[in-house]
Amino acid sequence: ATTCHVCGHVTRCEPYRALPTAGDWAGVAIAEWRLIGPALAALLVWLHFRMYLSMRRCQEFSGELLGLSLSTGAIAQAIHEAAHACEPVPQQIQREILRSDLLHGDETPHYQAGEFLWLWVIASTHAALFFIGRRTKELLRGRIGAELAGWLMADGYGAYREYRYRLRCWAHLIRKARALAETFTPQVQGYGIALLETFDVLIDKVYQAREGPPQDLRPLLAADLARLHALCENMRRSQNAKAAALGGEFLNDWDAIFQVLAHPHLPLTNNYAERLLRHWVILRRIGYGTRTAQGSLALATFASIIETCRLRHASPLRYLHQVIAARRQGLEAPALPLMPVSA
Repeated sequence: ATTCHVCGHVTRCEPYRALPTAGDWAGVAIAEWRLIGPALAALLVWLHFRMYLSMRRCQEFSGELLGLSLSTGAIAQAIHEAAHACEPVPQQIQREILRSDLLHGDETPHYQAGEFLWLWVIASTHAALFFIGRRTKELLRGRIGAELAGWLMADGYGAYREYRYRLRCWAHLIRKARALAETFTPQVQGYGIALLETFDVLIDKVYQAREGPPQDLRPLLAADLARLHALCENMRRSQNAKAAALGGEFLNDWDAIFQVLAHPHLPLTNNYAERLLRHWVILRRIGYGTRTAQGSLALATFASIIETCRLRHASPLRYLHQVIAARRQGLEAPALPLMPVSA
């Protein structure tokens, strides 16, 4: 308690306690009244989600290096409270990626208490938004809307097909063509070899075009594209199921696949999104997914923050500390770190 030297009023300060909430974070309260402070809470999040340490390894780390005796339950509670505190940050990330001229989207399996779900990522150059749920277009539309101002690079999954400015990853198609080229059936093998040879020509032309002024390569490659179209028509009628499926895939997605020929500066593959997912795939294999809906939401929240900070060459650990500390005082979450001027 302190006394005002002007009016003599006595003021008593108490730790901040947020009102109980319903919805996704029911039962998880944000408060300053914690045995684990914001810096330690951020460290535990970073160790668990970035350094692949289990709750027991975090417990051992805290005891050996920091001299703290923490239960695994206290660590789990601190991580969930930190995720609740960071809840507004993915909304910032979502607003930023929707302003981008180019987005990359991908998804990978995720298990929640044995239930088969998907971990999605939608990423721009400087931000990455992760979320977990079913593999449906409704879920995707709920995150990025039904229309995008920029390009969307993705694979051939149907949820992406409603977007007008869509690009297809050539690496996926080349892998399928290579699989056909390695079969023992001469006709199917010929399909695969012809596809790979055509892609070699197209890729060389795209790289050459990137060194000069912008141009539409489709008129220059009209003969190659016509031969490829005829080849895909033959493949679609093949008795081989994989050859027929790949031929149909080319024909059904023709415009999206070869849109890059009209805009050679755009990417050829979706490797960017796949690299962003890689760390979280490893975490899933180590930890076997999550156990609750709140655990899945925490993972997606921290994945969005950690990867966005890394893309901006900022420290995820320091930013998590700032967010948790501010939210525990009842303040707004700090803005996302800015990109360095040199970057």
